[in-house]
Amino acid sequence: MTLPTIKKIIACVCSLVLGSSAQATVLLNSSYDVSRELFLALNCAFEKQWAQTHPNDVLTIKQSHAGSSKQALSILQGLKADVVTYNQVTDIQILHDKGNLIPSDWQKRLPNSSSPFYSTMAFLVRKGNPKHIQDWSDLIRKDVKLIFANPKTSGNGRYTWLAAWGIAQRISGENISKTEQFMKKLLNNVEVFDIGGRGATTTFVGNKIGDVLISFESEVNTIRNRYLQQDYQVIVPTTNIMASFPVTWVDKNLSQNHTEKVAKAYLRYLFTPSAQKIITNFYYRVNNAQLMKKNKDRFPYTKFFTVEKDFGGWDRINQMHFASGGELDKLLAMRRE
Repeated sequence: MTLPTIKKIIACVCSLVLGSSAQATVLLNSSYDVSRELFLALNCAFEKQWAQTHPNDVLTIKQSHAGSSKQALSILQGLKADVVTYNQVTDIQILHDKGNLIPSDWQKRLPNSSSPFYSTMAFLVRKGNPKHIQDWSDLIRKDVKLIFANPKTSGNGRYTWLAAWGIAQRISGENISKTEQFMKKLLNNVEVFDIGGRGATTTFVGNKIGDVLISFESEVNTIRNRYLQQDYQVIVPTTNIMASFPVTWVDKNLSQNHTEKVAKAYLRYLFTPSAQKIITNFYYRVNNAQLMKKNKDRFPYTKFFTVEKDFGGWDRINQMHFASGGELDKLLAMRRE
């Protein structure tokens, strides 16, 4: 998609005339750090659709963005978000486990385990790809400086870590010692650990730090298209992790906000063909074979491995990698030695 097209979508103005008998409904979407542009476009389209079928209800969808784990914590601390659209299952599951805000079976309420789209990790490199980056193994060379989000605070960062770990396992023949050596070299090359994906983008693009930005495929393509004059290049590794983007409504908040009908309609809308088309325009992949076929030039072929099959699910991942004293802490400590 061209830069003018993206700007046209984002700049969509959803103005409605309030009649004397009209009511105003506000919906709050708590989302991850790099989803701003996507949901500006989706919100605009849904507001217009809602106005056509509910002429006496003027809907405004507000957005809240940060690292997905930070967003989940904000809801547990009292943020009255109606819906959450995150990039990791555990950041939604915690709303049940720690707050009893949603039911345990929340993933069964919408298609594809409540995931309307998915992505993978990609590299953004500077003009001409001066470091000749092609795959994950190039990222551990001593002359390569990396930028990606902190796995402790960002789903984006956790997927980056898991993607690299999965590749390291394949290279090492699942030898844990060699896998850890690979990951230590990767960490040694990190210039900045930003709290979220958009902060990492700012560091790489705005502050011009690092040789490679690792982020979601959607984010690096958006940045490339926004800064055409800088001629960034996008590299999608041929073997990579599948990153699902789960959504749900926050039951307890809906009862308090009286937004149950519109919140459920909004999330169901994300699975419709019209919404899925908008989603692919922002370089997110969808489970619509026809749309993916039409956009095959936009999405390079990637052999995916998954959280469930390759890592045993998020509970095991968090215990092994991201809990206090886990692999990430252990290797960061070795990095500082």
